[in-house]
Amino acid sequence: MFTAPFSDNGPQFVANDFKAFIRESGMTHVRTSPYYPQSNGKLERFHGSLKRECIRPQTPLSLEDAQRVVGKYVEHYNTRRLHSAIDYVTPQDRLEGRHVQILAERDQKLEAARERRRTTHQKQSFQPSQKMAEKANG
Repeated sequence: MFTAPFSDNGPQFVANDFKAFIRESGMTHVRTSPYYPQSNGKLERFHGSLKRECIRPQTPLSLEDAQRVVGKYVEHYNTRRLHSAIDYVTPQDRLEGRHVQILAERDQKLEAARERRRTTHQKQSFQPSQKMAEKANG
């Protein structure tokens, strides 16, 4: 359950109406340090991705359309999109602890691929090419 919105100190987030809403909803509002935008980097990164991957390509024309488009994107972002900052797993996999198994399986597949390459390379390096065989016989 969502209990703590995280935001910067923009005027909409320090307004008395917003504070009252947070209090009445039983939530705690977590704000970034004033004049320190780096503390809000993850949210800024998300906003950039949202604009670049969702809003600009789809250009919603109404509030309802925007809610549908953004909702679909957020679901994709959290459950299917791989994130480089968390070892190319989804946030949902990370949150639910599946990332350990996913990373172990990925490591096993990579090691198997490396072994196949080594084996293939060794076989090729010991077998003369067709042209070399023709020259020797010919």
